[in-house]
Amino acid sequence: MWPRDCLCPAGKNGAEMAGPVELSGVLEPERVLILKCACKAEALRALVKSLGAAPGVKNEEGLCEAIFRREELMSTGIGIGMGVPHVRLDSVDGPVMSVGICRVPITDYESLDGKPVQLIFMIAAGKYQHTEYIRLLARLSSKLKNEELRNALINAPDAEIFYRILDIE
Repeated sequence: MWPRDCLCPAGKNGAEMAGPVELSGVLEPERVLILKCACKAEALRALVKSLGAAPGVKNEEGLCEAIFRREELMSTGIGIGMGVPHVRLDSVDGPVMSVGICRVPITDYESLDGKPVQLIFMIAAGKYQHTEYIRLLARLSSKLKNEELRNALINAPDAEIFYRILDIE
């Protein structure tokens, strides 16, 4: 059972947006965290707190519960050192993301390839924003296939550099 001692917001029903979801519309440098967490639960709580403060996220506690419930169903450790916890909720107005750079690899993330996680991209979207949600996951996945890019992100000295390396315009 995942810990419930985290505060997190979620959002409101949102109408489907037209056009592609750009990373610049969902991630701000202040939601890029350099984490010193020893375990998955601690890292997820830190990211939920960050994402909970984002505009359009109305219920941090609901977000937290949904993220941990999702992890109970199946780990979001997709392999190659990354985790992508993601949910769609009524209490989120639009797609939003928070990122954790784990300086100490998280070994209890239960990734598909069994390897530790060093990058965590937490995504929340409105319950009825399936198209935007899928587009955001696809765009992120496409960018992060590049091992050089992943290594540069992991070694970014701060959030601003991370943001620039991810090439968010």
